[in-house]
Amino acid sequence: MTTAPSGGSAPAPALPEPLVARLEALLCDADGNLFPSEEPAFVASADVTNRLLADLGVDRRFTAEELRLATTGMNFRTTSRRLAAEAGHPDLDVEPWVAEEKRAVTAHLGATLTPHEPTTAALTALSAYLRPAAVSSSALTRLATCFTATGLDELIPPAVRFSAEDSLPVPTSKPDPAVYLHACEQLGIAPEAGLAVEDSVPGALSAVRAGCPTVGNLLFVPEAERAERAAALFDAGVLTVVDSWQQLADLLLPVLARRAAGDLIPTGGDG
Repeated sequence: MTTAPSGGSAPAPALPEPLVARLEALLCDADGNLFPSEEPAFVASADVTNRLLADLGVDRRFTAEELRLATTGMNFRTTSRRLAAEAGHPDLDVEPWVAEEKRAVTAHLGATLTPHEPTTAALTALSAYLRPAAVSSSALTRLATCFTATGLDELIPPAVRFSAEDSLPVPTSKPDPAVYLHACEQLGIAPEAGLAVEDSVPGALSAVRAGCPTVGNLLFVPEAERAERAAALFDAGVLTVVDSWQQLADLLLPVLARRAAGDLIPTGGDG
């Protein structure tokens, strides 16, 4: 099996040029991918989760890290429904808890996130050729706070942010492909014209199942988890794994620049 780069020192496997030549949009997962929001989010989410468990009469309590490892890629609605069902309350109305978790996490992220300049620079370079959009399981209010805190509002404005929580007729969560299919429909592109970039396995499965070519991104994945995560991302169907947005830009920009200059013509195959 193809192996992923480690520590930014090894080159990522290249993407087929005909595939890159067909791309029109860059579909970016948000949490843990555009910004390191997952760890601080789970600090706030664990507090709400533990209050929910106490209300259910369950003795178990999660640390932020335990909750992250158990639920990465899922939204809180999915998590709370699962916990309620496991506690013998499958019909519990979780919406008040969903609202409380959204409030707590959004406030904490707004106070802790800051811009990540290398990511901003790479996205700016890619945006000259591909339309960036956000495709997330998180609520739009949470995304708005994160994008403002990290300085990404201009690159990915609200009109091109798509949430499995808020943008669909029925809320869902990755790995359901619905949010990617919705994003492609709203952007007016075929799934194969949208390159998805994901850090989590549920997210990668969502994009792959929607028919989007997908890249794994380890930028904000803890170093000790990178090898295992990379292998799992390849198993989920990603085409390559990168260590940073700059590494992705290095793979894409030469081909995109040749396309823009008329030196590369898109074809129907990947050969």
